[in-house]
Amino acid sequence: MGSSAETAVSEAQTAIETVCPAIALLDAQGTVVGWSQGAQRLVGYSAVEVVGRSAGALLVAADDRAKASQAAQESTLRGRWSDLAQVRHRDGRIIDVCLCVSSLSGQDGLEWWVVCATDKALLPAWPAEATVAEPLLATLPSRLPIGVVVRDTHLRCIRVNDTQGSKDGISLPKRLGRRLTEAAPGTEAETLEALMHQVLESGDPAINVDYQAFLPANVRSNRILTASYFRLDDAQGRALGVCVVSVDVTDSRRARERLAILGEASRRIGTTSDVMQTGQELADLAVPSLADYATVDLAESVPLGEEPLAHLGPQVGHIPVFRRAGLASIHPGTPESLSARGEPVFVPPTSPFTGVLRSGKSHFEPMLDASPGTWLDHYDAARAEKLREHAMHSLMVVPIHARDAVLGVAVFVRTKDPRPFEEDDLLLAEELVSWTALALDNARQYVRERSTALALRRLLLPHRATGGSAADVAWRYLPADSHHGIGGDWFDVIPLSGARVALVVSDVVGHGINAAAKMGQLRTATRTLADMDMPPDEVLSRLDEQVIRLTEAEADPRHPATTTMVGTCLYAVYDPVTRTCTMARAGHPPPAIIDPHGHVTFPDLPTGTPLGLGLVPFESVTLELAEGSVLALYTDGLIKARDQDISAGMNRLRTALARPDLTLDGLCSSTVDTLRTEPQNDDVTLLLARTRSLSADQVASWRFPSDPAVVSRARTLAARQLAQWGLEHLAESTGLIVSELFTNAIIHGNSDRSSDRMIGLRLIRHEMLTCEVCDASHSHPFVRHPRTTDEHGRGLFLVSQLSRRWGTRHIPHGKLIWADQQLPASA
Repeated sequence: MGSSAETAVSEAQTAIETVCPAIALLDAQGTVVGWSQGAQRLVGYSAVEVVGRSAGALLVAADDRAKASQAAQESTLRGRWSDLAQVRHRDGRIIDVCLCVSSLSGQDGLEWWVVCATDKALLPAWPAEATVAEPLLATLPSRLPIGVVVRDTHLRCIRVNDTQGSKDGISLPKRLGRRLTEAAPGTEAETLEALMHQVLESGDPAINVDYQAFLPANVRSNRILTASYFRLDDAQGRALGVCVVSVDVTDSRRARERLAILGEASRRIGTTSDVMQTGQELADLAVPSLADYATVDLAESVPLGEEPLAHLGPQVGHIPVFRRAGLASIHPGTPESLSARGEPVFVPPTSPFTGVLRSGKSHFEPMLDASPGTWLDHYDAARAEKLREHAMHSLMVVPIHARDAVLGVAVFVRTKDPRPFEEDDLLLAEELVSWTALALDNARQYVRERSTALALRRLLLPHRATGGSAADVAWRYLPADSHHGIGGDWFDVIPLSGARVALVVSDVVGHGINAAAKMGQLRTATRTLADMDMPPDEVLSRLDEQVIRLTEAEADPRHPATTTMVGTCLYAVYDPVTRTCTMARAGHPPPAIIDPHGHVTFPDLPTGTPLGLGLVPFESVTLELAEGSVLALYTDGLIKARDQDISAGMNRLRTALARPDLTLDGLCSSTVDTLRTEPQNDDVTLLLARTRSLSADQVASWRFPSDPAVVSRARTLAARQLAQWGLEHLAESTGLIVSELFTNAIIHGNSDRSSDRMIGLRLIRHEMLTCEVCDASHSHPFVRHPRTTDEHGRGLFLVSQLSRRWGTRHIPHGKLIWADQQLPASA
């Protein structure tokens, strides 16, 4: 039979379950002896008008009457046949019907017939081609057996066809002459008899009543039948009995149940990104709808988001360790399991689980053999005992794999349910596991991406930012993408030479890993520029150029795009020696300054354009700050709110920061908690720095004419100052550094050697001992590697060896070279 015919058979079964047919009871001669109300509704004739007449008289065509007579006489049809026919309604119109005829056996040995007729218009669409429809109808009896039982007014069975006994489990000798409660005692039979009494009394049919077959207790089956009950009337219109038409709907009901379970899977599996929870969701869904006991074990690498092994084999007698993610049972406390959720599970190498992991194919054992000589002999004794103790009689082991990688294994067992697993159960289990594998793979990918994002966050944001001797700092960073834990905002606190500190806050467009990558590029470039001791406006200019180059490099050459804005930035440098702060911004909100009394101001700082536009140069502004002032640098996510402009947000920020009673960390937390909006649509960053100043006895400075004769004098003054600070042990190295830097300044810094050319020397004692030498030249020195025969060129090399680090930076009237030396902890 072709696919269209198979579809029609399926539709016919559905129709018999849902459509109320007309029922007629015929004797061996084809005379109508019983008539249902459904038959009267179909053709318009009452029982009084039809009973006692030949049923063939209702057929319109002579060919239909001939086929019916021939079918009734041929024994090869095994007592049942189906066909399309035309019957004449009482009002004269012709009705196309589908006839299903079945022979009935009785105690008298005479063969009667029951005819079920259904209006063709009420059935699903049949194939249009007669060549398809006719063979289909000819095969319907064998493919769609209908059980028929006729009971008298005392509900004793008087007629039955052979199909009914094969379906409901009651044999013909046990059924004939008996009521249902006598043939199959039990509460279900009593319920069905009560229903038949109602049909007899009211005449109203009962349609599609489900009941379980009356099978012996030792038969592991759960066959489901649906029955419709019709009253048959005699020639006087009195109740003759009840006709019961039954269809085995086990497969269709189970198919619906499986579809319902799959529908539940889409709602209940994969609700979170927690792989352990996903495993438990599979186990919870499988019990009791599919199994009495279920476990889900995942490779240990899966919860961590790592790649599991695509091929898992024995190692030292065991498969690599799994971890129990899901566990469910019909018994409280899951007594069948030796391992609780979260505990490791070891799989012996000679069990079906090993074969599943090696082959990637399911293990199906509908009748679990626990007798000696099976794989259980090589199984863990405790687990084998559990299997026998709880009467585990049917087993399915299904691998969980996604993208050719084994994630784990799911086990389904039946204990209390006597039915063994069927092939359809295995297909359902594999569908559930496939759905779970997809959810697990998505969750695993999420864990990996989140781990990557958090790793980026750890790498790109300061771990233990400190302002050194220049400032105390506190910060809060709240990404809008809370799942990945990172966004486009970033900040940094960068120590600079001369006890200074750079404070940076920037906002890169976007969220997540892509924004974090751009942020990382900007942060790296900023630190590089800061190490070059560039002033803030110059740092922003170089960053602007870098952003333009990065944007052009990422552009698709096939679709060249103009450079676009990718971020804003505020860069500030605070000097604790002079208590000055030099700032510049690129399209970023202005900083807030809180004086020691809690008064908040926003300095008038040129706005600048966002990074990446390259339109106008940036400008720096220098302010003098009172000691103990607080600098607040933030991103616009802190001050933006719906239906409010930025100025309103800045006023709210002013109010939140005016809390001189709070510690710096407390002020940071209080401000963010006060201003943060829900839901948070943008990253929020706040960096606070409370300024310090170095006292006069921490700084010593001198100016000397550009004359080689002053080098000795400079060394003497430096040594004397170190003695006052208790740093005599650094006098020799400091003297050498001063000599080399002075000599370099005299030789290369002042070419005309006029008397107005001066050299400055400054010593700063903070966390380091800093030695600074400045001159009027703008040329930067560099370390040379002289040959052994060279007389000069070793000065800066010697400085680099004596100091922890050294460098140079521009000053308004020249350059400054500095060198840091480490101070002992006691200093």
